[in-house]
Amino acid sequence: MSNTKATAMKSISDASEQKPDSSPISALLTESEMSLFVDYYQLTMGNADFKNRNDSFITANYYVRKIPQGEYLVAAGLEQVIHYIQNLSFTEDTLKWLLQQGELSEDYIESLRDFHFEGSVYAVPEGTIVFPNEPIINVTGRSRDVQLFETYLLSVMNFQTLIATKASRIVRAARGKPVFDFGARRAHGRDAGILAARASFIGGASGTSLVIAGRYFDIPYVGTMGHKFIMDRPSEIDAFRDYTDVFPHNSTLLIDTYDTIQGARKACIVAKEMEGRGLRLKAVRLDSGDLLLLSEQVRSILDDAGLEYVQIIASHDLDEYEIDKLLENNAPIDSFGVGTRLATGANFNSLTGEGGPSALGGVYKSVEHDGNPVGKQTVDEPAKATIPGRKQVYRFTDTDGFYCKDCVTHWGESIPDGNPILIPVVIEGKLVYNFPNQIDIQEGTKTELTKLRNTHQTLSDAKPYPVEIHPSLIYTKLT
Repeated sequence: MSNTKATAMKSISDASEQKPDSSPISALLTESEMSLFVDYYQLTMGNADFKNRNDSFITANYYVRKIPQGEYLVAAGLEQVIHYIQNLSFTEDTLKWLLQQGELSEDYIESLRDFHFEGSVYAVPEGTIVFPNEPIINVTGRSRDVQLFETYLLSVMNFQTLIATKASRIVRAARGKPVFDFGARRAHGRDAGILAARASFIGGASGTSLVIAGRYFDIPYVGTMGHKFIMDRPSEIDAFRDYTDVFPHNSTLLIDTYDTIQGARKACIVAKEMEGRGLRLKAVRLDSGDLLLLSEQVRSILDDAGLEYVQIIASHDLDEYEIDKLLENNAPIDSFGVGTRLATGANFNSLTGEGGPSALGGVYKSVEHDGNPVGKQTVDEPAKATIPGRKQVYRFTDTDGFYCKDCVTHWGESIPDGNPILIPVVIEGKLVYNFPNQIDIQEGTKTELTKLRNTHQTLSDAKPYPVEIHPSLIYTKLT
């Protein structure tokens, strides 16, 4: 052994015997740390309010100015927002840490010790179809309390609403064929992975590959096999046999590891062996290449072998546009696994390359102060101005049962024949809303979408839905 190599090996050996000064941390957020999921200015403004004895009562609206893709949104994320509002507390350890940072005043930090929200929240139920500039959530309470919720509320609502909406578009494109969320590994972080699975299900996905979403939310979770399993065996057909032996009633074989056509033929051999034992192969999965051509070739191979019952599942950079194109060309695909472009809410047309950032620009703005309407005027950028006043949305239905118009009104205004869509969730600090389970929310989303005309849901050239601003808001005076 050379001196250089010996020296290097000795260095590795010495390093392995040393104990590190610290252990790795998970960076997973615990409930005891949730109070610090704020932008710092929410605390500094709170400190200034406290010192100036500002105990004003405000209402903040959560709404979306512009939909990044399509003409509607599926509201999602309310349950996590309400959990945060109801359970927000500052632990002794958190208060001590804030005090050690040295900028916030000791008496303000002490005032946070017994934090409890005593205000009210009105919101649209999850799964409700909403449109630009409509309030989705009203939060009313003491100003310095209400502002603490901004970062968490925006993070959760913007993300889950984006993903639920994306899922609804993909499910529509699939024309009744099941869609599964495969996106956790491409989601923007761990929380995003599980919340994407939840929101995808609300938007109509049939299940997810992420097991923890099944544990938390009782969402059906599914799996096929990975390329690694196949490459671990002497041959592809050995891998297929090993897997089907263990899961004889629920096997989907991934057939593109080496050569998709040859993989399909080997899957046929294994399927016939299973038939000899009174069993049936469930499906094969395509995960690369020209999905239209390959699905046609694989379907022909399966059918020629008398395996018409074996389904074809497709994945590989899918979204609503790709799925729509495949089915428009009669691709014999039975279900779809959608990952990156679902879990990240990709706001672009994969066929034309047109689009923008994968984000929903929802905002949380103060609109009422001690009973008086207030608003942001933004002379330098009028599009960022807010409409003053606490608001309700009335939804109208035509004689055919379709939604035909919304009207955003001042909270105290009542409009005949319209249905108010913001409902009480928290009143004076007490939860008054019974959150439905995920299946019921998904069913509610499906019902909502059947009430929205197809002209507002098409992938291209969708027609904007009419939303009126009531004169009681238009003529509100700013002070």
